Amino acid sequence: MEIRTTGFKELNDALDELTKGVGKGVLRRSLLKAAQPMAELAKGMAPDDPATGGFDLKTSITAGTKLSRAQTKAHRKMFRDDRAAVEVFVGPGPLPQAHLQEFGTVHHAPQPYLRPAFDADAGPLIDRLGAEMSKEVKKAVGRARRKALKG
Repeated sequence: MEIRTTGFKELNDALDELTKGVGKGVLRRSLLKAAQPMAELAKGMAPDDPATGGFDLKTSITAGTKLSRAQTKAHRKMFRDDRAAVEVFVGPGPLPQAHLQEFGTVHHAPQPYLRPAFDADAGPLIDRLGAEMSKEVKKAVGRARRKALKG
């Protein structure tokens, strides 16, 4: 997959005007807003078993910054040295059957929901991210400049 972006260099230059904490907040809010439609698309594609009731695969799919304890442990092993990164995750909650639904088993055919959602929404997500970052950066830079003027 190849994705081309424009305008992100200018956004990065604008982010340099902000403190590290404010910049991370801007990125986190932008990523969450941009990723939400992908989560909704995955929810729409996820198999639904009405017999399960409350917390099932379909209702557990979200866009967020938190992982379960087991997911965090696996993620930390992969990205041990990258503590400065801002990350948002799209996917199901800590359900053991989530990957089995996506990829299938010997006894159960796959019912993919996350990969098709990603394939359909990766390009539009980048476009939304650029627009959201632009709005958030402009607001944050404006606040920082007003704060600097006050003294």
